[in-house]
Amino acid sequence: MKIKNILWDFDGVILDSMSVRDWGFREIFKNNKKEDVDQLIRYHRQNGGLSRYVKIRYFHEDILQIPINDSEVLAYANSFSDLMRTRLIDKSNLIQETVNFIRLNSENYNFHIVSGSDQEELRFICSRLNLSNYFLSIHGSPTPKNELVKNLISNYNYIFTDTILIGDSVNDYEAARKNDLSFYGYNNLELKSISDFYIEGFETLEKRL
Repeated sequence: MKIKNILWDFDGVILDSMSVRDWGFREIFKNNKKEDVDQLIRYHRQNGGLSRYVKIRYFHEDILQIPINDSEVLAYANSFSDLMRTRLIDKSNLIQETVNFIRLNSENYNFHIVSGSDQEELRFICSRLNLSNYFLSIHGSPTPKNELVKNLISNYNYIFTDTILIGDSVNDYEAARKNDLSFYGYNNLELKSISDFYIEGFETLEKRL
């Protein structure tokens, strides 16, 4: 059956943001021990699809072993977002082959973003990078990705077999699986063995679709 709907992860798929986000976490936790922050960065890189809210809480409760309340998590998240809004609006961070495919095909498919990034920040960045008009909707955290996908499919009455999720992390794979969607891995060779299709380049995706 022909694919009609494509749900896109953002970081690592549309925007090469990992190093900027690494820097952001180091900045908001710069008063902590380097080895503790290094541990957070490893967790962050291994769990690209998880939200900053989860990562901030993990840093305090699992690495530092210090309780943290919701308002403190939000304060750190807001500081992180302020940093991201200044750094991630640089168009040099765009993954050009992805953006080219999106621009050429936005009228051929229903495109949506489902991301672990903060939703308001995500929409701001997409607007500044002139991406917003290519997507029917843009969704992010704090709602977990699997819930974002579930709600989107329900709200748009999409058929599961017409819909795929493109992502670069195990969290993206899990969100697809929990919602009975095909998962197309990209930009992470570790996903090749678990993907329904692995995107080596977008010319191969066009042939597949």
